[in-house]
Formats: sequence, C-alpha cells, structure tokens
Amino acid sequence: MTLPWILLFLPLLTAAVNFLVLKKSPIAAWLSTASALATAVIAFLLLGKTDQASFEWATVGDFSIKLGYHLDPLATGMMIVVTVVGLLVHVFSLAYMKEDEANARYFTGLSLFMFSMTGIVLADNFLMTFIFWELVGLSSYLLIGHWYHKNSAADAAKKAFLCNRVGDFGFMIGILLLWGITGTMKFSDMGVPVGVSEFTLSAAVLCIFCGAIGKSAQVPLHVWLPDAMEGPTPVSALIHAATMVAAGVYMLFRLQLSLGADLFIGLGASDVIAWVGGFTALLAALMATQQNDIKRVLAYSTLSQLGYMVMAVGLVSGEAGMFHLFTHAWFKALLFLGSGAVIYACHHEQDIWKMGGLMRKMPITGITFFIGFLALIAVPGTSGFFSKEQILEAAHAKQPVLFWVAVAVAVLTPFYMTRLVIVAFFGKARDEGASHAHEVGPLMWLPLAILSVLGLIAGYPFFAEKFAPAYKRPEHLIHFGMVTYISVGAVISGVIAAILVYRGKDRDPISIPLLQQRFYIDQLYDNVLVRYLQNAGAAIIAFIDELFINGLLVGGIGRAAASAGNAMRKIQSGSLQGYAFAFGLGVLMVIYFTVFL
Repeated sequence: MTLPWILLFLPLLTAAVNFLVLKKSPIAAWLSTASALATAVIAFLLLGKTDQASFEWATVGDFSIKLGYHLDPLATGMMIVVTVVGLLVHVFSLAYMKEDEANARYFTGLSLFMFSMTGIVLADNFLMTFIFWELVGLSSYLLIGHWYHKNSAADAAKKAFLCNRVGDFGFMIGILLLWGITGTMKFSDMGVPVGVSEFTLSAAVLCIFCGAIGKSAQVPLHVWLPDAMEGPTPVSALIHAATMVAAGVYMLFRLQLSLGADLFIGLGASDVIAWVGGFTALLAALMATQQNDIKRVLAYSTLSQLGYMVMAVGLVSGEAGMFHLFTHAWFKALLFLGSGAVIYACHHEQDIWKMGGLMRKMPITGITFFIGFLALIAVPGTSGFFSKEQILEAAHAKQPVLFWVAVAVAVLTPFYMTRLVIVAFFGKARDEGASHAHEVGPLMWLPLAILSVLGLIAGYPFFAEKFAPAYKRPEHLIHFGMVTYISVGAVISGVIAAILVYRGKDRDPISIPLLQQRFYIDQLYDNVLVRYLQNAGAAIIAFIDELFINGLLVGGIGRAAASAGNAMRKIQSGSLQGYAFAFGLGVLMVIYFTVFL
C-alpha cells in the first residue's frame, strides 16, 4: 500500500469507522480531523512527484475496468488545495458543529466527501473520474441536507442532486463518445486519430462539458449552488472553495492536456465553453448585487469566479484558470468560514441588514474577512489580483468581447463585496444579535488567520511555483499595461460606487426585483419544468401504468387466471355421479379415437 493509495482510501476508512462504530460518539469528529491532517501531510510528501499505478477492478469479456492514480504536478498541486482546505474546514467544524446532535453523521459526510474529491484528483482515467464524480454528488447531497428536518435544507439537497444528474448524463455520453473516438479512457494514452471530424470531437467535448456545467454550476444549471447555503456553513466553504465546484474546471483542464492545446484551439466547443463561462460570470455578479443573505452573496461570488475559470479554459488558457482556482480557494474558504463565524456570533442571523458594527466586536474575524475581501476584489498585491490579471490578459489577447465582459464583472465584484463589508462590519449594530456579538474561539479564528495569510501570498511566484497546479511564471509580476490599468480602475470604480451608495444606510437604497429574484430563472424552472413538464409526464406515466400495466398486463393476466380457476373449480365438484359420468365419457372418447381415427 503506497502513499497515494493511503491518501485515497484513508478518508473512506474513516467514514466507515464513524458510520459503523462511532455513530453517536464525539470521537468521530476528532477521528475525521486526524484523517484530514494525515491526508494533508501525505499530500505535501507527494508534492512534485510523478508516478502512476492501477489495478483491475472488473472484467467484462475483453473489456477491463481499471482504477488507478496518476501523479503529476497538476494532481499533486490540486491535492494540496483539497487537503489543506479540507483540514481547515474540519478544524473550524470542531467548534461550529460541537453542539449539533448529528455531529458524528456530519463528520462522516465530510470524510466521505474528502474520499470522493481525492478520487477525482488522483484518477488516471475518465471511468474512475466518473465513479468519484458521482460520489462527490452523493456526498454533497448528504452534507447540504444535513439538517434535513428543515424543508428548505431537504429541498436544497434534492435540487443539487437533480441538477448534477442532468449534467452528469451529458458527461457520461461524452465519455462514451470520447472512448469511441480515441479507443481509451486513460488520460495519458488519449490521442485523436487522423480523420476524426471536428464536429464529432466537438460534440464529445461539449457533452463532457455538461458535467462541468452541473458540478461547477454554470448557466443554466447554476441554480443549485446558491440554495446549497442551507447546509452548515463549513460545508459551504468546502463546496465553494476548492473541492466540488472546482472539480469541473480541473476536469476540463485535464481534458485539454490530454487532447492537446493545439487541437483544443480549433474546436468550436472551446468557444462555447468560453462564452458560457463569461455569461455565468456576468449573470452571477449582477445577482449578487441585490442579495441580503451573507452566504448567498458569497455563493453568487463563487458562481462569478467559476465563470472566470471556465472562460479561461475555453480560451485555451487553462493554466490561468487553474491559477485562479488555486488563489480563489484560499480567500473564498476564508470568506465562507468568516461568514460562518459571523453567523455563529450573531445567533445564526444571516441578513447583512441586521448586522453592523462587527469590526469592533469581532476584530480577528473582521480583519481576516477584510483580507479575503481585498483578495476577492483583486486589489494589487493580493493573490486574487495576480490570477485575475492572467485571465484578463488571455481574454484581451484572444476574445475582446469577453474581455469587456470580464471587466464588467471586475467592476461589479468590488461593488457588491464593498456593500457587504460596509453593511455588516461597519456602522452601528441594527439587531440584538449583532449588539451581543463577540469574537469566536481559537478553533474558529485560527483557520481564518491561516487562510488570510494564504490569501495574501498565494499569488506570488515563491509560493505558487511550489504549490499551484499548472502554474506558469509570468515575465513580470505586475505588467503595467492597458489591461492592468483597466483592471485597477475597475476595482476603484466599484469600491467608490458602493461607498457612495451604502455608507451610513440602514436599509438598501436600491431595489431591483429582477436581480433580487435572480432573473426569475428559479421560478421559470419551478413553473415550467417541475409543475408542467414533470407533472404532465407523471400524469402520462400514471395513465400508461393504469391502462396497460394494471389494466391489460397485470390485470388481464390476473383475470384470465381467475377465470380458468373458476372453470376448474366447477369440474372438481365432489359429486361421485359427475365423476362417473366424466369417466364414462372419457372411455367412449378413447374408444372412438382409437377405432375410427
């Protein structure tokens, strides 16, 4: 059992022990945290190594299904992100979920999630990726619906599960198409034969992209991610920062490496991917400007930043997208855990308009949250600035229209994040919960402090060259050109606009129902897809079931059997005279058939 296999299966073993042995024991939380620590240590030991191994899992005729790991700089760098963020989420959860009555079940779900995400990162083929892809979906369903006694949490879990199933159906078709084209599912052996049409290959890539649309919450399957806030806040940090939603970006870049950048450039699918990412970034940023739930603002921010990453992959600048994934992981985990500390201190209040003055009452949380805010809006010198610049440079060089879309997002991001910080952390307390808020304990603020440091330094070459997956060192750390000036101007414009609009306000002076209701996309899905199409489909199926299944097949066969039974029952009457008559009739028929026929 080598280190990569231990890294993969240790969280699964932990989840099994917690579920089977430590169902209601507080030891489960500490065992899961110890497992997360061990996986983080192993990830650091494997950093920069290259290796691969596999074993045969099942054989069907000449076709064998293999599970294996593939270590390269992309996988080992991504494992640092997954395990370190996972560890800090575990530590934060020790305090945040301490009083939860289903504490052991929660940590079991975390360990299962870590196992699933580790499998995606280490997988050496698409089939193994798909298996763990589905396990991530199951894990997220369990964690989002942890408080399933709340209807909103149960509905959010089902929504996430169903949206991902839609995307995963296309993902499965894409894997089969690519297998038919290349003859293999192994990433390192994948090559496109000469003569394969661009349309066929683009169709396969777009089907695979469907999986990323679901998992990374791109339009039109983005609707599940904001509702996933119904789960515990540490779960939100785990899903949004570096694991589940980042899996789509990671998988797309892995596909880009397998097929080759030169081939990817010529595909029409790459343009579709880039435009979906850009549209998602802009749409989510607009919706974030009118949200009042602190976690929902951050959720739409995640959608927007994921759009940036997907756009970069579509522009065949996957290295820039992966670099932004790396930096974003630290400051977005910081912001979500910081929001969790705020919610915890404010007695589970999530409306920013019922907060205020928290910077004075919670200085550690406030300062670390402010650092995450600076990194997210891409203030020069923070990690977010360096990674966002690479995406803007790529867009400017390859697709000018998408560049200006990205600039619009760069204005909106500091606007809605400055709004959040001003309303929640400055001014006066607007509610009793905020009035009595106080700083959280060290188990909660220590992860915030670590993530704030990482959010500042993760973009610098001395750090990124060692830990960031697929990192390419730029010629100049800061390139003073048109793109940089536009980017900095966008940040300044967004911040100043938010200060002018929201400073000293006790309620939102702007009301745009279209943005508050998220462009009515959720209502459209609910009214059209669920109430009409789904209900109509259910009615048709019920009709077929009653008419053909119950009426003709099951009911008809049942009635025929009953009729035959009734006929046979009349023969078996118990009358000796009747039996003698039947016997005599039978003898006469035998004589007749024997003599005359």
